[in-house]
Amino acid sequence: MAEPARAKPKPTPETQHFWDGTRAGELRLQRCDDCAHVYFPPRPFCPSCGCRKVSVFKASGKAKLYSYVINHRPAAPGFTPPYAIAVVELDEGPRMMSNILDCPQTPEALELDMKLEVAFEQLDDAITLPQFRPAKG
Repeated sequence: MAEPARAKPKPTPETQHFWDGTRAGELRLQRCDDCAHVYFPPRPFCPSCGCRKVSVFKASGKAKLYSYVINHRPAAPGFTPPYAIAVVELDEGPRMMSNILDCPQTPEALELDMKLEVAFEQLDDAITLPQFRPAKG
């Protein structure tokens, strides 16, 4: 019997630019044209000032590990425990949930504030997920 597949996000008109970016190997964020606030997740207005004039830009892909929990229970289809459920803080300011790749999933290896870089995991032709791994160099 095949293992259940990982849940996939469903792009919406408001988030399509983000998913187009990940498919192209880019992490795209939004910036308010009025107050310059950079934010995630995608939405058609600035969460800081409410302005609807926002721009999409390519982020650096650099981040640091802000917080995490190591899951040891086989609760989520498509994941093999133990695995880290992480919150990363992007160099541009916003935080996002992700997983940490290419690193032991232990408290000794997952140090808070460790430098990370984006890595992309293609699930299918439409969805590529942004993940993070320890930065090289």
